Amino acid sequence: MSAIKEITSVESWEEHVASLPPSTLLIVSFHAPWAAPCAQMANVLSTLASEYPVSEPPSTSWVSINAEELPDISEAYNVTAVPFLVLIRGGKVLETVSGSSAVKVRNAIESHASKTGVVATADTGAAVTTGNAGGEIETEDPEKKKEELFKRLGDLVKAAPVMLFMKGTPSEPKCGFSRQLVGILRENAVKYGFFNILADDEVRQGLKEFADWPTYPQLWVNGELVGGLDIVKEELSNDPDFLKPFSVKANGDVSAAAS
Repeated sequence: MSAIKEITSVESWEEHVASLPPSTLLIVSFHAPWAAPCAQMANVLSTLASEYPVSEPPSTSWVSINAEELPDISEAYNVTAVPFLVLIRGGKVLETVSGSSAVKVRNAIESHASKTGVVATADTGAAVTTGNAGGEIETEDPEKKKEELFKRLGDLVKAAPVMLFMKGTPSEPKCGFSRQLVGILRENAVKYGFFNILADDEVRQGLKEFADWPTYPQLWVNGELVGGLDIVKEELSNDPDFLKPFSVKANGDVSAAAS
């Protein structure tokens, strides 16, 4: 049965990709150790991998990558949040799935794994699956869809003790307010998770209602909304140690400081 291989360096990644024939479906799982949904997704993928026998040439190849430790690979596949799945065949991205929906992940893998031996010639842009493995059009109840979105948002805001929902990424902010908030977190040596809301309009629009806060960036601490840039500045003005519990300098291991 197939197993998941952990990729720990760019060289290892390049060697692995080069070793695969064009017909192999490469299933890449991006994760981060601080994100609880990633542990759940690891179990889902391990179970799925066990359903695919090892063959020669391999019909599937399963790898896992720490998105933070290998940022060059993460950026190459536009990974803005974890867990994040990328399906590749013949060097072309067939589909991506962001989030921890086991159903979406299974459907995406099964729909492409069934095409083993055929190099995809469709649009190579990344796209999140919206249908099911049988190709039937899904009609979702609006309330159910909203409930599922809010559950996803509830998981996202708790993905790290400190979560920043921003425009762009810390290395390339897309607005001045996001840039300033990133600067504040860096000045205070805070280790934090982030989500690029420009990469997911569903999250961008849904979080406004979920948080009852209409603008970005948004800073969340232990699953609770702090607010935007002005509120964070105000909190620090009133209490300079506001972010100290999450400081790497103060705690050595930020994950141990926030429960």
